[in-house]
Amino acid sequence: MSIQLYNTLSRRKEEFIPLEEGKVKMYVCGPTVYNYIHIGNARPAIVFDTVRRYLEYRGYDVQYVSNFTDVDDKLIRAANQLGEDVPTIANRFIEAYFEDVTALGCQHADIHPRVMENMDIIIEFISQLVEKGFAYESEGDVYFHTRSFDEYGKLSHQSIDELRVGARIEVGDKKQHDLDFALWKAAKEGEIFWESPWGPGRPGWHIECSAMAKKYLGDTIDIHAGGQDLTFPHHENEIAQSEALTGKQFARYWMHNGYINIDNEKMSKSLGNFVLVHDIIKQHNPQVLRLFMLSVHYRNPINYSEELLESTKAAFERLQTSYQNLIHRREASTNLTDNNQEWLDKISALHKDFIEAMDDDFNTAKAISVLFDLSKAANYYLLEKNTATEVIDAFTTQFEELFAVLGLKLEKEEMLDEEIDALIEKRNQARKERNFQLSDQIRDQLKDLNIILEDTPQGTRWKRG
Repeated sequence: MSIQLYNTLSRRKEEFIPLEEGKVKMYVCGPTVYNYIHIGNARPAIVFDTVRRYLEYRGYDVQYVSNFTDVDDKLIRAANQLGEDVPTIANRFIEAYFEDVTALGCQHADIHPRVMENMDIIIEFISQLVEKGFAYESEGDVYFHTRSFDEYGKLSHQSIDELRVGARIEVGDKKQHDLDFALWKAAKEGEIFWESPWGPGRPGWHIECSAMAKKYLGDTIDIHAGGQDLTFPHHENEIAQSEALTGKQFARYWMHNGYINIDNEKMSKSLGNFVLVHDIIKQHNPQVLRLFMLSVHYRNPINYSEELLESTKAAFERLQTSYQNLIHRREASTNLTDNNQEWLDKISALHKDFIEAMDDDFNTAKAISVLFDLSKAANYYLLEKNTATEVIDAFTTQFEELFAVLGLKLEKEEMLDEEIDALIEKRNQARKERNFQLSDQIRDQLKDLNIILEDTPQGTRWKRG
């Protein structure tokens, strides 16, 4: 089986074949760190963290880079309003970002480059575009000349003239054409700036990702990803400036997640209906928010509401209960039942269904439905009078494995002291009867529950790890 993914560039599903066998270079556009992230920022963080996890599960070595925009107009405005400097604002909200996405089960990228730490390579990138005739200086600003790049518009599938008609961009006095975009902006009075061949200033938004992707991943990357809103102009402009410089394809596969609506209205700061992750996870289990985000295919829009989140919470608890029931039933199971292979085949078939769902453009919605099928099967199995340790273990392994692929955590109920004492007594009896298989099973069960055993001449002692 091979992974199929939808490529925005070609507008169709394609077989995923990385440039280098077994290795994936993946760049995901990160947030502008002037405030806490909202759920619109959380969706790509969760979606592409899951894509990364699945690629690694399928055996790929993934090099994952996600940037921070730590200097731009929004940060400068926030700094002026708060009476602080831009680096202080950026540092605070980068730390807040990590707290929020870690709570959501997202792994850190291999590299989180920042604009301010890569100014030299950004300036060098712009200088080379000017030398090649793809960019021009105008009164301290530097602009990319879009008409110099013949394929401009290929990601958004529009010609440059169509883009001009639909553009909400006023012709600036300094620009030669209305679709030309800033690579470097001359500093205004009181703004943070860096010295450059064109005078003091700072980078435009689009150039940073091209420069940092090139530095950390090379001229051509396998997957470039981000929110649907970045397709034009951000990602379109990245392609233009990167391919103009190198003469090579910038990214082979482009992935974009859909928009988020709030109570059936598009999330918008102008409407005042955006929701901060920082606030949501104070009231709800972050894992519930992750499950909610993955319950809809990543390319489709998703509607957020408190009612839907509560419904997801109930569903999440059903899955957790199935898993915990398996853990509790394991100690009373044997391997003396007659239908083990029938159930093992059923579990194997569900695992195959999960793989097929994820291979089909990372269809997490369908993959989650498989988790519920697994839960339903486990519940039916536990209704049987006699259960087998082998089957219980197969169910629990699938729960743990597939939850981990989706970045979801299974919670194990903390046992009461008297329950631990009863299991230890059962283990001691098994050891007396030289039933070491059962003894080891109980020890491993307690270990899974973070209970550490110590066998001493005075008897078995235990403590919580």
